[in-house]
Amino acid sequence: MVGATHEVEYEQMLLSRHTYLNQKGGRRKDGVLERSAYILLSRIRLQGPMSIGELSDAFGLDASTLNRQTAAVMRAGFVERIADPDGGMARKFRITETGARVLDEEREGIVRSLDRVMTEWPEEDIAAFAAYLKRFNTDIERLAGRPWPRL
Repeated sequence: MVGATHEVEYEQMLLSRHTYLNQKGGRRKDGVLERSAYILLSRIRLQGPMSIGELSDAFGLDASTLNRQTAAVMRAGFVERIADPDGGMARKFRITETGARVLDEEREGIVRSLDRVMTEWPEEDIAAFAAYLKRFNTDIERLAGRPWPRL
């Protein structure tokens, strides 16, 4: 017999394969950001300017991976390097106006896609689903020792 945790694993695997859908049910083509850039920009926006070391700690990734990711979003004009506002030695990455605008547009496109997916769901079901996802994520963050800032 397969337990509920096996079902969670299977559904999580299926969820990870999906991309968000356009109005006709096909893959969204209006998205600009790759997944890693979307997550990186979201974290910097929530937490404020961050150094490579802080990003490495926050994501549990090595500095070389984050150097590649930050270089890509810098080339795109989505972040800029600044002196540490607190006077530290390390330079930090700050989201630009362009980065914030693109992040907002991307998030709105994803929300529109989710609205289409859950169009027949009662608002209470959507709220319960969001609460379970938050609980799931915060428990993973607790075990990893890397909490994510929330609004």
